Amino acid sequence: MKISFENPDKINGLLTIVVEEEDYKNDVEKTLKDYRKKANVPGFRPGQAPMGMIKRQFGPSVKMEAVNKIIGQQIYKYVQDNKIQMLGEPLASEKQAPVDIEKDGPYTFMFDIAVAPEMKVSLTGRDKVDYYKIVVDDKTIDQQVDMLASRSGSYEKAENYEGNDMLKGDLRELDENGNTKEGGITVESAVLMPSYIKVDDQKKLFDGAKLGDIITFNPRKAYPDNDTEVSQLLKIERDAVKDMESEFSYQITEIQRFKKHEVNEELFKQVFGEDTDVKDEAAFRAKIAEGLNEQLVNDSDFKFLLDVRAHCEKKVGKLEYPDALLKRIMLANNKDKGEDFVEKNYEMSIKELTWHLIKEQLVSAQNIKIEDADIKETAKEAARAQFAQYGMTNIPEEYIENYANEILKKGDSTEALVDRAVDRKLAAALKGVVKLNEKEISVEDFNKMMQG
Repeated sequence: MKISFENPDKINGLLTIVVEEEDYKNDVEKTLKDYRKKANVPGFRPGQAPMGMIKRQFGPSVKMEAVNKIIGQQIYKYVQDNKIQMLGEPLASEKQAPVDIEKDGPYTFMFDIAVAPEMKVSLTGRDKVDYYKIVVDDKTIDQQVDMLASRSGSYEKAENYEGNDMLKGDLRELDENGNTKEGGITVESAVLMPSYIKVDDQKKLFDGAKLGDIITFNPRKAYPDNDTEVSQLLKIERDAVKDMESEFSYQITEIQRFKKHEVNEELFKQVFGEDTDVKDEAAFRAKIAEGLNEQLVNDSDFKFLLDVRAHCEKKVGKLEYPDALLKRIMLANNKDKGEDFVEKNYEMSIKELTWHLIKEQLVSAQNIKIEDADIKETAKEAARAQFAQYGMTNIPEEYIENYANEILKKGDSTEALVDRAVDRKLAAALKGVVKLNEKEISVEDFNKMMQG
């Protein structure tokens, strides 16, 4: 076998492989002998068919399979041995001449290989990068206290309607004279929240309503752009809503008012567990601040890594890529989406590829290795974040462990967990390498900055 590699412009490579008969002969003969043992050919006992017949029937396909196997192995061995930074997969070259596998070798195969542009990036203490220290202020803690009190709140019965109350009542369709329509729609214990009614004149009909009052309104007019809401309220098919113009009476049988949980010891235990040492509101707020600070470090590190990326991309400048070849590779990987998809997404894919190449060098320079324990810890971090979204900040470690194990069992998120683990370790390492330009910022301003 002969292998040669041409790369005159440093980014468009041409790999040529000449496969000799000696390279595949033994594998082909072995495979054909195995075929002969298993072949069931009419007129011959099993395993006794003439080898010539087996070769004529299976020879070309077996040879092609053997040649393809050799080519695949040799391409990646050559790339690895010669430290070629290949982008994507090798493609059959446009210079490739037709190969007749039924003729004797040697066979020549040519492959176009996209090569990463030469680039060197490094970070030292002379590199200055912003680091945002997110300050947990009273406003943020107030919002968390309000959220936790709301999640532990409950409904209580009331005698008169106020803004966000939930009503239960009996709905009855009316005829043109304002009487209950014979055979019309009736819904008992229909749930209604007037605050969600979009049309003001319909919403105002419920102002000052009391338990037992009868309100006359038009559901279709109340929700003119929401057929689903009307169909659910009246218990009718969605298609029937367009023909529903009737007025309805609504007799209020129950008024429920949501009340937030008091900020007291019972709430402290619900949030932090029965064994919590939080006994007053000051300690409650301090505990919330402590938990927020832990979460916000991850947000600060995420933003830091974004700024590291921008800093490195500026240092590297615009890189030259084998655009035509990369577009062919992209198209080959997205055959069902066509050339328009490639043109639309190519620029963004190159931007991501540049960061991938930069990050590879940074990870290598910091000697970052990802172990199973890192992936497990990242899964646990994801579990804590998931629980935190629901205000659950004091989940026992065994539950976190079990949840993380479930994430890992699914397997479909393993690659994302590895990427996240790399980012976590890289951010931690680079904070000790570059000069941090620390800036204090409120949670609100930080969120606005990230949204922008």
